Amino acid sequence: MLDRWLFQLKDKEAGEVELVMRRVFILPTRPGVAFVGLLLIMLIGSVNYNLGLGFALTFFTASCAIVDMYLTAKNLAFLRLAPGRAAPVFAGDEAQFELTVRNPGKHDRYAIWLGFQEDGEPRQAIDVAAGGSAALVLSRPSKERGWLAAPRVRLFTRFPLGLFGAWSYWQPDLRVLVYPRPETAPPPLPTSGAAREDGHGMVGLDNFAGIRNYQPGDPMQHLAWRQIARLHPADGGQLVSKHFEGGAVSDLHLDLNDLPYSLDIELRLARLAGWVLEAERRALPYSLDVGHRHIALGQGEAHCAECLRALALYGKEGT
Repeated sequence: MLDRWLFQLKDKEAGEVELVMRRVFILPTRPGVAFVGLLLIMLIGSVNYNLGLGFALTFFTASCAIVDMYLTAKNLAFLRLAPGRAAPVFAGDEAQFELTVRNPGKHDRYAIWLGFQEDGEPRQAIDVAAGGSAALVLSRPSKERGWLAAPRVRLFTRFPLGLFGAWSYWQPDLRVLVYPRPETAPPPLPTSGAAREDGHGMVGLDNFAGIRNYQPGDPMQHLAWRQIARLHPADGGQLVSKHFEGGAVSDLHLDLNDLPYSLDIELRLARLAGWVLEAERRALPYSLDVGHRHIALGQGEAHCAECLRALALYGKEGT
């Protein structure tokens, strides 16, 4: 509780945040403490031997340290911090948090180190030009599905002489959506009706219905080679397949309740995630039912993201 009051720590800071001077803290570093000891020795020697030049050198050196303290704090103060993008990841992958540091002042800022507070000392350094901005990406491992909030960020600098260290904290309003980790080798897709596992019917292959554009997953024996030979690639030709009645791709419906309840819920969600990716890879239209959420038949990147999001947030909507 004391550190939250002392260091102005907050649970969440939405939008762009300015590091006002009262949010910047400064203390001597180890070289700074040694430098203070050297100043004391110089002062004692000057007093003991009544050295006017010694006094001048001591006070000049001390004034340089005071200027360094001011410049170190100024190097961090009044920077503007803003959260960037955070792309979804699968559980177990590194979550990437993009952060932007903007310098509205007239002087360049050098050697500003940033990192998550829980990781200890910051490990990434940036320079920010006057009137410019710099972006960096901090990462942390994702362990489970759902929302992963960015930890508190620590900013630190020793510029210019390293005698003092200034630091500040920032809690960005940024989070990453973590999808369930797809099952490594899921069972075949639960196709229905007259369709086989490869998505094509077992009956009606003698009922030729015409020619259509090739779709990923079409058997090689269904390619219309005569028509393909007539279409020169320079004229915009493309692969085409023979279409048979009864051989069309069946609608694929994925339902969490259709999986055995003996399986762990996380394994069932991982299996559905694997099936969603497999259906996308094979360009098969599919729908999804997970809990009270129904996603209609569809296909494509946006549809896949919506399905994976529903799987990631299953049972976590209220968190």
